[in-house]
Amino acid sequence: QVQLVESGGGLVQAGGSLRLSCAASGRAFSDYNMGWFRQAPGKQREFVAGISWSGGSTEYQDSVKGRFTIARDNAKNTVYLQMNSMKAEETVVYSCADDMWTRRSSIARREGQYKYWGQGAKVTVAS
Repeated sequence: QVQLVESGGGLVQAGGSLRLSCAASGRAFSDYNMGWFRQAPGKQREFVAGISWSGGSTEYQDSVKGRFTIARDNAKNTVYLQMNSMKAEETVVYSCADDMWTRRSSIARREGQYKYWGQGAKVTVAS
């Protein structure tokens, strides 16, 4: 059974930094692209960042480019999201997910392209 478990959420001041981790188990982590999404109450889940199975390619939502960094450690079956210069409006739940396809050549941005999801990590940015 595939499990994705996020950690690292919490409270941060506006302008501050936080790092989320997502530990995966249950299938060959290094064969799948990974993504981070976020969802505010009453809003649709949105793509934040994605990383290829090898770690060689990354993509970001325009609003987080230059502030967020996605990375992975295939030896530890873990994907990370480093978030810097955080904004109050980024007070949402962040979730990691893994692609439904093995070694997809491009990084998917739609949540329907991901198969397994973590339970979510709540991030609160205090202004």
